[in-house]
Amino acid sequence: MAAIKILSVDDEAPLELLMKQYFRRKIRSGEYEFYFARNGLEALSILYNNPDIEIILSDINMPEMDGLTLLAKVNEMRNPALRVIMVSAYGDMKNIREAMNNGAFDFATKPIDMEDLSLTIEKAITQINFVHQTQKEHVQLESLKNELTTAHDIQQYILPRVFPPFPEALDKVDIYASMEAAKDIGGDFYDFFRVDDDHIALVIADVCGKGIPAALFMAVGRTIIRSKGMQGFSAAECVTESNRLLAAYSVSNMFVTMFYAIYNTKTGLISYSNAGHNPPHILRSNGTVSVLPLSKNTIVGVFDDLEYQEDTLQLEQGDTLVMFTDGVTEAADAEYNEFGANRLDNILMQHANANSQQIVEAIKAGIKEFVGDAEQSDDITMLVVKRL
Repeated sequence: MAAIKILSVDDEAPLELLMKQYFRRKIRSGEYEFYFARNGLEALSILYNNPDIEIILSDINMPEMDGLTLLAKVNEMRNPALRVIMVSAYGDMKNIREAMNNGAFDFATKPIDMEDLSLTIEKAITQINFVHQTQKEHVQLESLKNELTTAHDIQQYILPRVFPPFPEALDKVDIYASMEAAKDIGGDFYDFFRVDDDHIALVIADVCGKGIPAALFMAVGRTIIRSKGMQGFSAAECVTESNRLLAAYSVSNMFVTMFYAIYNTKTGLISYSNAGHNPPHILRSNGTVSVLPLSKNTIVGVFDDLEYQEDTLQLEQGDTLVMFTDGVTEAADAEYNEFGANRLDNILMQHANANSQQIVEAIKAGIKEFVGDAEQSDDITMLVVKRL
């Protein structure tokens, strides 16, 4: 551990000998390192050349620059770890009080009680160490914050961000998606990709938990699902295989709810497997809204030997499938009232003729208006597909 550097400022020469004699053991052991000045001007020069000095023992009454002026100069340095202990005659309480009011850490009176001064120095060292620890933690937090910002950017990058995603199918399907993490990074994700010329895979999922563990599990999950989906597996097969692999990776009871679907761009037929996820809502072209049946399958990533089932859904021209995570319906206001499915459906019914992006933005605006200033408690993710 580095020595504590102490600057003694006093125009009385015998004090230097007293300090060296009394603290000789700590000086020899490397605990203390002393510097000596005869007045405030010499002290400032020493401080300039030794900015790591953290304790100043300063007399108040000195020639050329007194202790109170030196204290004012030290305050201008704005070093949160630096501690100034003022030294003066016992009868000089007015100046001592002024020094304390202007930021001195403590004081000692002449003739100096060296044992008391030693305790005062040790008390100052305790506070200095606390400041250093706080500064260290601040640096670590800043570093973590920067890492989280980078992680957020990476997470956003791996999600599809280009819309419309399939220019060759502009007259067949309209897709838009959005993910807003409750923290710097989240556990929700969406994805879509071509399986073949006539089929597009769609996936929305919600990893249990938030923050870095959920984000890492999300990245693994998305990679596995996309890999299996692009091999041409059916919806049920893709979820079954993804579950088998994710269960092998799962730690700390992490799991995923997932809705995986394969959309036929020619017929509008959707085959899907819902693994414990919120049932998507269907907005028909006439403005009516229905909800898909509750999931027949359990969550993904816990048991590796499950066989998942699939169902089908027919989208007619102008129909829209609205997929979302529970951060939408469970978004809460300051009194913990939830946004709910009814408010969601009311927004959908008013946007039967809107495109996918307009629907997503309308839902986001409705949630924002409902929750007001309440803090976002969960990731808000939507994937909307409209048959043209």
